[in-house]
Amino acid sequence: MGVYNVHERRLAADGSRVGALLDSLSSGAKDRLWPVGGWPPMEFDGPLAVGAKGGHGPVRYTVAAYVPGTWVRFAFTGPRGFHGFHEFAVLPDGPGHTVLRHTLAMDARGPARLTWPLSWRPLHDACLEDSLDRAEQACTGTPARPARWSPYVRALHALARRAGARRSSG
Repeated sequence: MGVYNVHERRLAADGSRVGALLDSLSSGAKDRLWPVGGWPPMEFDGPLAVGAKGGHGPVRYTVAAYVPGTWVRFAFTGPRGFHGFHEFAVLPDGPGHTVLRHTLAMDARGPARLTWPLSWRPLHDACLEDSLDRAEQACTGTPARPARWSPYVRALHALARRAGARRSSG
C-alpha cells in the first residue's frame, strides 16, 4: 500500500530562522522543532548527520541526507513493514515567510498495511501538527490555530504511552 502524507505550515519568518529549528532536531533540550508533551524524543547515536541511526519511540530510521538549514531525510528501518522515508524541508515563500514541510512517502507492507491506517497515521498526523505548532510558536510567539487531538488520537496516545512505559520498565 502506497502512503504519501504531507504536513506543512507557512511561517512568518525567514528561511535561516526556520532552518535553525530544523538543525536543532534531536538535540535534546535544545530541540525546538520536535514536539514535547508525551511524544517520544527524536534521538540518534550521534549528532544530526548523514549515517546517524535512531528514531523516536518504536519508529526507527537512519539520516539518509542532510543539508543544514534546508532539508533532512530519514530512511525507515522500523517498524516492520515501513519501507520509505520521511523528511523535513525549509522552503522560501516570499519576503519574510517560509514553508516548513514534512513529507512521508513509503510502502506499507505486511502488518503495516493494517497498523498504518488504524494507529500509526492518526498518531503521526497529531505528532506532526504538534511539531508545526512548536515551529510556529518559536517563530511568532503563538500558533495561529493550535492542533487539537481527536478522542481517538487521545486514546491511541494513552495506549502507546502505556506500552512504552512497560517496555522501558521491563
